[in-house]
Amino acid sequence: MAAAPVPETRNLPKLRDAAAGCKACDLWKTGTQTVFGEGLKNAAIVFVGEQPGDKEDLAGKPFVGPAGRVFDQGLEAAGIDRRLAYVTNGVKHFKWEARGKRRIHQKPNAAELAACRPWLDAELEAVRPNVLVLMGATAAQALLGHQFRVTKDRGRPVDSDLAPHVLATVHPSSILRQRTDEERSVALADLSRI
Repeated sequence: MAAAPVPETRNLPKLRDAAAGCKACDLWKTGTQTVFGEGLKNAAIVFVGEQPGDKEDLAGKPFVGPAGRVFDQGLEAAGIDRRLAYVTNGVKHFKWEARGKRRIHQKPNAAELAACRPWLDAELEAVRPNVLVLMGATAAQALLGHQFRVTKDRGRPVDSDLAPHVLATVHPSSILRQRTDEERSVALADLSRI
């Protein structure tokens, strides 16, 4: 794999433009486009998910599909204005496999996460958030290490140099799969702690 062509600048529009041509891993071949983060350049809160899904890949924006709607509902319930945050993913291209006419999400591997890490690091350096929220095991383990377990440590502050306040929670897509309102409310409670 080639190194990600991350420029020295920490200007988000310039980083976004540069990321559009990234070929550091093979995901660019099957993704429709690079899905870079979006939001305020000086956002107090940065949310990091795993990767764009089908809807995000087509729209070129993070968290606009079904999980994005759950995410927005959780933010609203917690009193967090998404327009004042920065939202991104650990991997910038959609990894999927075809099932009939549908494109089904596939978990990114360690090499794909490593290939995109320079982009994520550049985003965090550019925004310099006070609070960093890692959504899902893939995002949390990519930034905090493979020993981190979202099921065990979610919702609790984590010591990290990434931001003054770091915590992990479940990914909004997992809330879509929850079977009871109680399970959903427990998962959404993490956002209220912010």
